Amino acid sequence: MKLGFGLMRLPRKGVGIDIAQTSKMVDMFIESGGTYFDTAYVYIGSEDAARKALCSRYERSTYTIASKLNASVALTEKIARGQLDTSLKRTGAEYFDYYLLHSLMEKNFKKYDKFDLWNFAREQKRAGKIKHYGFSFHGGPQLLDELLTEHEDVDFVQLQINYCDWESSKVRSRENYEVARKHNKQIVIMEPVKGGRLADPPESVKEIFKKANPDASYASWAIRFAASLDGVLSVLSGMSNIEQMQDNLSFMKDFRPLDSDEYAVINEAQKAFNEVKQIPCTACEYCKKGCPKQIDIPAIFAARNEQLIYGQIEKGQKRYNSAVENSCKASECLKCGACEKVCPQKIPVIQELASCAEVFE
Repeated sequence: MKLGFGLMRLPRKGVGIDIAQTSKMVDMFIESGGTYFDTAYVYIGSEDAARKALCSRYERSTYTIASKLNASVALTEKIARGQLDTSLKRTGAEYFDYYLLHSLMEKNFKKYDKFDLWNFAREQKRAGKIKHYGFSFHGGPQLLDELLTEHEDVDFVQLQINYCDWESSKVRSRENYEVARKHNKQIVIMEPVKGGRLADPPESVKEIFKKANPDASYASWAIRFAASLDGVLSVLSGMSNIEQMQDNLSFMKDFRPLDSDEYAVINEAQKAFNEVKQIPCTACEYCKKGCPKQIDIPAIFAARNEQLIYGQIEKGQKRYNSAVENSCKASECLKCGACEKVCPQKIPVIQELASCAEVFE
């Protein structure tokens, strides 16, 4: 099954991850033929949840698991390299089937060279701690081509691909996909539902999909678009509850690629989605980790999108008030730029926060 279980947006219980619900979702996934699980060193609580809900409950041969090394959060080469053993200990996985250098882009790829992490990955593959190595990527096609040319032995690459970003001038999904295929690399797809936004798209997009197939979920269109591409190893979905798992399994267990009529519907939906003004935040929360004021940037952007996408002015204001109740306001941004350096979506965060402050405050 091409569907992969992304362990980044797991169900919450209080301030932590709901292990009982996560375990149930793991059971449903495996019982339906799913095997690919994806976590990362920087996903708070995710690797521990993987140990409790998956690795301690299933024979190692029944699943494959991926994790990632993020050089951006490491001060030294030794600390960066130590992430692998920490991740193995957290998950209890014994080894990783897939291991990635995490979130490479123009702003940070040289740090992976500086810490000699490409050779580190090769060494760990020879040592048996990882079976396949690759990298996740948020840059442009020129850099991707350079990396795949220089490191031709990588086994796979993880790319952000969805119908909304397919022709995006910032994300450049189609161009990156074509570069990866030119190098004959298998592709793991991330953000097929764009942080959940394609599961609840603007009304103009919903109408297009309803007319085409009133019984299909909006998420199913997005995930099937990604899974219909050639060379795809897995399409990751960061499922947050049992209902999302049930829906995804309903159309991915016996997957059927999109036909020509469905591609025409997707093209229409793509145009409609991109006509709606919005902040393209996927709530990855990378920006929060380095913010000196700990501003809840994704929550603030979600509040603004309630207004921009859905026209919910009062709801957006209430959501903003809740987001800043126990943390800093948008206007308290120091404009240091730490957020913009790590944003995979290349959002002008400082500018957008200023706009949110003007609207909400």
